[in-house]
Amino acid sequence: MTATVARPLIGQGFDRVDGRAKVTGAAQYTAEVPLPGLAHAVIVGARIGSGTVLSIDSESALAAGAVAVYTHENLPKVAAVPPQWPSGFGGPAPGQTFFPLQDTTIHYYGQPIAVVVADTFECAQHAAGLVTAGYDAQQPLIRLEDGRDAQYQPKTVYCGLVPAVQSRGDFEMAADTAAHTVDATYRFAANHHNPIECSATAASWDGDTVTVYDATQGVSATQATVAAYLGISPANVRVVAHYVGGGFGGKALIWPHVTLAPMLARELGRPVKVVLTREQMFYGTGLREEQEQRVTLTCDGKGTFTGLRHHKLSVTSPFDDWTEVSLGVAGQAYAIPHWDGQYRLIRGNLMSPTFMRGPGEASGMLAMECAVDELAGDIGMDPMALRLHNHATIDPASGHPWSSDGYAECVRTAAERFGWSGETGRGAPRADGHWLLGWGMATAGYPVYEPGQPQRAHARLLADGALIVQAGTQDFGTGVATAMAQVAGDAMGIEFDRIRVDIGDTDYPNIAAAVGSMGAGMISAAVHTACTDLRGQLTALAVGDPESPLHGRIAPEIEAHRGRLRVRFNPAVGETYSALLTRHHLTDLETIGTWHPPTGDLPFGRISFGAQFAEVAVDPELGLVRVRRMVGAFAPGRVLNAKLARSQVLGGMNWGLSQALLEATVPDARTGAWANPSLLEYLLPVNADAPEVDISFVKVNDPIVNPLGVKGLGELGMIGAAAAIVNAIAHATGKRIRDFPVRIEHLL
Repeated sequence: MTATVARPLIGQGFDRVDGRAKVTGAAQYTAEVPLPGLAHAVIVGARIGSGTVLSIDSESALAAGAVAVYTHENLPKVAAVPPQWPSGFGGPAPGQTFFPLQDTTIHYYGQPIAVVVADTFECAQHAAGLVTAGYDAQQPLIRLEDGRDAQYQPKTVYCGLVPAVQSRGDFEMAADTAAHTVDATYRFAANHHNPIECSATAASWDGDTVTVYDATQGVSATQATVAAYLGISPANVRVVAHYVGGGFGGKALIWPHVTLAPMLARELGRPVKVVLTREQMFYGTGLREEQEQRVTLTCDGKGTFTGLRHHKLSVTSPFDDWTEVSLGVAGQAYAIPHWDGQYRLIRGNLMSPTFMRGPGEASGMLAMECAVDELAGDIGMDPMALRLHNHATIDPASGHPWSSDGYAECVRTAAERFGWSGETGRGAPRADGHWLLGWGMATAGYPVYEPGQPQRAHARLLADGALIVQAGTQDFGTGVATAMAQVAGDAMGIEFDRIRVDIGDTDYPNIAAAVGSMGAGMISAAVHTACTDLRGQLTALAVGDPESPLHGRIAPEIEAHRGRLRVRFNPAVGETYSALLTRHHLTDLETIGTWHPPTGDLPFGRISFGAQFAEVAVDPELGLVRVRRMVGAFAPGRVLNAKLARSQVLGGMNWGLSQALLEATVPDARTGAWANPSLLEYLLPVNADAPEVDISFVKVNDPIVNPLGVKGLGELGMIGAAAAIVNAIAHATGKRIRDFPVRIEHLL
């Protein structure tokens, strides 16, 4: 008898399991968690960008009903300030190596100088407005231009993980012998996170243990960081994140308000909640730094790239050598033998910069892809043909082959759907009435990262055949519980609606923070491992049971299908999980599966590739740009859920539009403040700005990165989108714009 072939759950576009709760309002976000006896804390920020606090007057706040006002004079000192460390690699993950309210020094505008606590949020907010402070103000430095003369080059950047100077070959020789050279400097405005949900934390103590409710991208990162600051064991810190309203990097590292909540709760002996205002999000959760990138790209007479110099200058905080690692994929996507990459920094009066969607590569590839397009124009070669000609088929940094590639197929797939001919190129710019139409493209690429510690998940099969999977991760809009149910279902041969996935709690087995597109790969690997182990237990139980139809069989002969074990090529022979467990008087069977990420120097380069195309219309009289359509094709390895994946990429491509045309935080050099810290003035795209978007996924098999070949997608959709738009503007107008975002005045 021939076995019926079940359609895998992985890859299907199941609706989110939490969708109904979100659209009906049943989903409970951190700021909505009800705690008995809850007190509300409101942060008071400094109104200068540099200097010293001379005095703080809290009498009016206390008279207005505040329960307490904490300043540097009465807030307990933290036990330790742990080193800055990316949360995806385990351990404490503070956003910066500075904790406020410990002394009188002001490092940046909005730095917390007091916390007002009251019985109601309204009272706390009103009382916070009554706190006044006296300062000895100094001139702050917040703009790159003002600190150019004070730039320095550290030994390492990015938490000490990346050398500030990197090279291969001999760039100077390549530059001296080049047939064509583009030498361009690109300037990027600072950007800030604006998820729908502002950051929030609540804490409640029970003896020596504390439960922290946090809007976080990593419950394990919050747990480790809070424990380090408070000087207690992580075992005494439980972190819960039921629902998170967007993260995008701003909730990846742990900022001071997260620790303030349990500190104040311990002092007051009652639960305390801290919710940042929209304005405080600009001063409390890091930023994408203002930066300048100089790209010098050389080629020979046939258009073969010979050298790349990529130097970056950016503004960091007074205490951390943090910069986006913008030089990585830009120096690896093309077969460039001679490369010189350098980071330089300026210490400014602002928070430490942090992750933001497409961290590093979103800016680095914008600069690189604009330079590639400009070089194509100089040598008279079609931009798509130039990219395909120079794509690296092996990692030029290591000389190793890619774990998987797919770039050329992404380009050809997207080009065909966009209408960009591989034979004739994109052609000349066109007009539509008074609008000038232009086409542009760019390469997308993002590294495949792995966590630095084992990832674990718990799987429990009940006697009725239902499956419960638990993991200490969280969902911040990506649909992780839905995708993990699909992974578990395929591993166990159980229908989707018979699976429950529990997440958002450090009481479950540990998973690292979901940053850098690692989430889907590491969580699916842990769940797959746990469920595979559990299926192995069931198989061993059946083959060793004389009463089982599968008695005496060997494991490779047996498969799982729709809640039962059966002989692979004789499916009538088998039994249900329920029958097997019941006969053995078991109410359940469980296991904790552990996935050990690859360690050491693997002989493979690991990048997810893609290609982005855009059509823009430019009004030359008004300087207006409208993106009419975008097409993207991506090769992210195994796609767990087609609907969720498309949603991820759709959001990323629209964020690329925002990066190209809208987002900029404007510094006030006089005070060190941000001049537009609100959604009224910080420009973001709305539905009217969103173009038609066409998305394709190119299948690549990657057995190297993890058991299911999931390379990651969260960052990839943004990278290349802005460059495609900027290149399309240049095609339409003939103007090469090197300041981002592109503004009306650039085009008039």
